[in-house]
Amino acid sequence: MIYDVRHVTTYAYGRPVPFARCILRLLPRDGVGQSVRKSSLSVTPRTSERNDGICFFGNHMTTLTITKPHRELKLDMRARVEVNRPAAPFPGLTRNWEEVGALALASSSLAPNSPAHQLFPSRLVPPVAEVVDYARSSFAPQRPVLEAASELMRRIRTDFVYDPEATEVSTPLAEAFRQRHGVCQDFAHIMIAGLRGLGLPAAYVSGYIRTIPPPGEKRLEGADASHAWVHLWCGPETGWIGLDPTNDLVVADDHIVTAIGRDYADVSPLDGVIVGPGTQKVGVAVDVIPVQEA
Repeated sequence: MIYDVRHVTTYAYGRPVPFARCILRLLPRDGVGQSVRKSSLSVTPRTSERNDGICFFGNHMTTLTITKPHRELKLDMRARVEVNRPAAPFPGLTRNWEEVGALALASSSLAPNSPAHQLFPSRLVPPVAEVVDYARSSFAPQRPVLEAASELMRRIRTDFVYDPEATEVSTPLAEAFRQRHGVCQDFAHIMIAGLRGLGLPAAYVSGYIRTIPPPGEKRLEGADASHAWVHLWCGPETGWIGLDPTNDLVVADDHIVTAIGRDYADVSPLDGVIVGPGTQKVGVAVDVIPVQEA
């Protein structure tokens, strides 16, 4: 499938901001089953300094400085992305989850896609014993890794309520787990914490999900906004497989990857600092439009 994606973020400030310095992660990335045909990112007002690069994990990063006083910051990302991921059944999935964990722990690679980077607690995914206990009931001894993880994903979809009012970006993982309410970011962090607590490599993925559902089917949660899901390493033959606990889906051609990291802190669309008093309001508009079959 080929998609046209547009993501517009607008910050409106109560008083003029004389200085801003930001790191943006808005441009989609190439990867297995995904190719970015073209992309652009425009910033208003004009920047006094801008640098575009790639971070350690292979995500596009734009660092910019604005020294002109402004009451509004507008970020307009546009991209055309082709998605054609391998379909299930996946190779090498006869491995049980204990074996996959042992292989990950024994990995000597420190390449960006190595499972070694996704095995341990991170800033926003600390160890939470209750979450690991919750995940453990899906992982019977010798159970195939994707089968067990898919059950965990299904349980999260069943047991948790998608509720944009329940949490904020800063809500701790443990609190979201206790509430059983949250958004895709919370559900991804919870699933990652459970998997890592069992010794399995799990990464955080940000991106988009298509906005137009198939005829007769319900629109997917998380459409018309940035979305988040999980990459699970299933062994050297299979590599990374996407699992979307918000929608109980094995990721295929409806998902578009922007960035991959250890948790949301590695992939947040915008980080930075502004100098100035007053309030700010944020508006986000996302369109994911299927153009044609790849």
